[in-house]
Amino acid sequence: MQHAQEDLESSKLLLEKDQYKSAANRSYYAIFHAMRAVLALNNIDSKRHSGIISSFQRIYIKTGIFDKDYSKIITDSFKIRSDSDYDDFYIVSKDKVKEQILNAEKFIEVVKKYLKI
Repeated sequence: MQHAQEDLESSKLLLEKDQYKSAANRSYYAIFHAMRAVLALNNIDSKRHSGIISSFQRIYIKTGIFDKDYSKIITDSFKIRSDSDYDDFYIVSKDKVKEQILNAEKFIEVVKKYLKI
């Protein structure tokens, strides 16, 4: 969870510096590392982002442990991060990055509650 928290803080600093692509990247990774922290309880990890996302959704969202709204947060943040990182013509807006950071904060808070941190 420390890694998730650091990435979240980095995303906020990058947003302040108008570095939107990097802020989108770090806010996604905050969510990604929070998912990995939860999956560690089941001794699950993956070298692929899709493996982490699908395992988390299958074990924690489809079973109702986490609300299904978090599935949308995960998939949206992954798409924005991928588009920002790999599509040279994709431009992420400041408003979209702000929304993604707020979603990352929301996600991390619910994970902390679940982990009793």
